[in-house]
Amino acid sequence: MTEIEGKTALITGGSKGIGFGIAEAMIKSGMNVAITSRSQDAADEAAKRLQGIGNSEVLAIEADVRNIDSQKDAVAKILQKWGKLDVVIANAGLGHFGSIEELTSEQWQETIGTNLTGVFNTVKATIDPLKISKGYIITISSLAGTNFFAGGSAYNASKFGLTGFTQAIMLDLRKYGIRVSTIMPGSVSTHFNNHEPGEQDAWKIQIEDIGEMVVDLLRINPRTLPSKIEVRPTTPPSH
Repeated sequence: MTEIEGKTALITGGSKGIGFGIAEAMIKSGMNVAITSRSQDAADEAAKRLQGIGNSEVLAIEADVRNIDSQKDAVAKILQKWGKLDVVIANAGLGHFGSIEELTSEQWQETIGTNLTGVFNTVKATIDPLKISKGYIITISSLAGTNFFAGGSAYNASKFGLTGFTQAIMLDLRKYGIRVSTIMPGSVSTHFNNHEPGEQDAWKIQIEDIGEMVVDLLRINPRTLPSKIEVRPTTPPSH
């Protein structure tokens, strides 16, 4: 089993939802974590909550994955603080849903720009330090990356693209000892798409479940790579 205590991670979109759940699991495992958000206030608030969990260090960074210079600046801050980067969780994402007749150009651009180009920017900004650490990249895709549905043209396109992108860079980067995986969750209890989590979400995947999964992946012997992982609720409600 690989020891992860003391390793350093970057989590994009780490101030809430799945990203926060992953950060929480990493902190409990002794890792140092940098979380990014487009809002410095949101990142700071999440960092305060995380710092109360364990003795690891948390760095809150305002950054927009759609801007590669913003991602490079975030990486520079991480290297300045810790001198290394071991793990990258490309998690930041959003969704606009509706018929192609209703979907606007702005909604399309924001979805593709965040969910797909944003991951490209994150990976490009982190490759060099990950080569040194023989690190790990994990992208958060979705079951919508293999299953299409009405009203999902932008979201499906972004997640189908992300799934393919991740599998391709896995082949590009493994010669450097960099491992790459994608996690593809189904229904997760988060505020995604303006949802309000509550007791009605008890059947859904919880953010701590994804966090536990990520930590387990990081601990697997480096000779073995689960490259694509589909995750779904065990017992969804019947309709």
